[in-house]
Amino acid sequence: MDAKMLARLGAVVFVAVAITATAIELTRTDKTPADRSAGQTQSASADPLRDELIRCQRLGEGGPHDAACLRAWAENRERFLAPGARPAERMPQASGSESMADDHVRKELSPAPAAPQPEAR
Repeated sequence: MDAKMLARLGAVVFVAVAITATAIELTRTDKTPADRSAGQTQSASADPLRDELIRCQRLGEGGPHDAACLRAWAENRERFLAPGARPAERMPQASGSESMADDHVRKELSPAPAAPQPEAR
């Protein structure tokens, strides 16, 4: 078999695989919207703010002009940024090599000390 024939055979196999994959993808049924709607009914009673945020997301460009969306976003920011929103416990201290890396990062992020100015003569 010469190189041209082998290249043609490879191209035909590639096209056949691509067509098969496309056919499988087009015939596949998407079950996530049904699962999602069932999950939304459970969350509706649990968190009305989440439902309002989802509604605002679906509004698209109209969201920033909707007063209810502006209130929902403000409440969501308050929940996220409130002082008590963060866990009271701190993360455990890193081991020796990681703490050295953390010190290196802190040194890089801290402002550099001012260089001494040469005296004018």
